[in-house]
Amino acid sequence: MEVKGMPNIKSAIKRVSVTAKKTAANKMKKSELRTVIKKAKASVASTDDQGATAIREAQKAIDQAAAKGLMHKKTADRKKSRLAKMANAVTKSAE
Repeated sequence: MEVKGMPNIKSAIKRVSVTAKKTAANKMKKSELRTVIKKAKASVASTDDQGATAIREAQKAIDQAAAKGLMHKKTADRKKSRLAKMANAVTKSAE
């Protein structure tokens, strides 16, 4: 993280470093969450046998992210709903 003019006050200097660490951690967690969701979508689209498992794992990861405050609860609910809808559409078309 680049800071315009380093602060002079000790607590402000610490805030800069803490914010940089937290930003990096949140970025990593969000990236991991997006990867899990993409894998679930891909397994459902390919009508893979592990599709249901992947969907469950993605929904669990989304719930955990919402609980940690990484995303809003309603955003999490919307994402889970769309995943379930996609899975149901694939199973209905396979029948």
